[in-house]
Amino acid sequence: MVEVIDSACRYDHHVKEYKLLGDSVMERVPSPRALDKFGLIKQDASNSPEGLLKSRLNIEYERETRRVRKWRKMIGVGGSDWKHYVRRKPHVVKRRIRKGIPDCLRGLVWQLISGSRDLLLMNPGVYEQLVIYETSASELDIIRDISRTFPSHVFFQQRHGPGQRSLYNVLKAYSVFDREVGYVQGMGFLAGFLLLYMSEEDAFWLLVALLKGAVHAPMEGLYQAGLPLVQQYLFQFDHLVREHLPKLGEHFSQEMINPSMYASQWFITVFSYSFPFHLALRIWDVFLYEGVKIVFKVGLALLKYCHDDLIKLPFEKLIHSLRNFPEDAMDPDTLLPMAYSIKVLSLFLSILSLCYSF
Repeated sequence: MVEVIDSACRYDHHVKEYKLLGDSVMERVPSPRALDKFGLIKQDASNSPEGLLKSRLNIEYERETRRVRKWRKMIGVGGSDWKHYVRRKPHVVKRRIRKGIPDCLRGLVWQLISGSRDLLLMNPGVYEQLVIYETSASELDIIRDISRTFPSHVFFQQRHGPGQRSLYNVLKAYSVFDREVGYVQGMGFLAGFLLLYMSEEDAFWLLVALLKGAVHAPMEGLYQAGLPLVQQYLFQFDHLVREHLPKLGEHFSQEMINPSMYASQWFITVFSYSFPFHLALRIWDVFLYEGVKIVFKVGLALLKYCHDDLIKLPFEKLIHSLRNFPEDAMDPDTLLPMAYSIKVLSLFLSILSLCYSF
């Protein structure tokens, strides 16, 4: 049976791991009050009235409790009812995923919708073999980049701590599992994101499911030499901007702006690199179930939301704004419904892909 833990338990679990390393390490671990529910260091919230904050938290807690109850009925014990429910009520599943997977069930549901759980069950002992008995040509590169991955998250802050060790193991294992791809820096954000919600072995097989295409199109082209899939997606996104936001597309052309200047990381890390954590999680919920189309849709929704401001800006300010969207644009309850309303036809993407290949 898969153990389901909530956010507070996950924090306690990480802190207990730090305690094993000694008191000197614990001195560097922020107190629970300094962290948000995801384990990230809080920004200064001194301006928030305490009463208003408590009221909002109570409302959120009650709503989350109701959602968790519905989801547990839907997935069954350890996910035993999941496939049956998806076959019977796919539209209900899609709607609930778009509203956001409850955080305490997110790791389990991600494994179910990605196909990684099946991969794990079909390959017992493979992960351990890759970690313990194999060597990788990318080991020094991985070690160099570890500290740059989610540096503001408590789980990854301690050098050589449990978070960094787990991240190293997953990335090293994948670089051995797929020596053609090996290791590329952006992969660390995918693996790190997954490790916040599941074990090393589970995270490894979900990474395999994504890059090898267990359910959706393979992502390995994002990390192969020359980044061919990144180039394809940027080409497609540029055409979609011109199709859906023609005035902004024309302004970009006049200012000599192209998607490679601002959107590459959107695709390489699926928004996990620089987007607010709560928004990135909601995007990943949909991404794992519906595929890469949501990345295009969210990108278009951001540009649409900021359209009137972006269209007035010269090159330097435009680049800055495209890399630093305003806080109100990052509200998932505003941005994601806008993204869902944008129609990005698979046929259109296929046509663009063919055009790019020529």
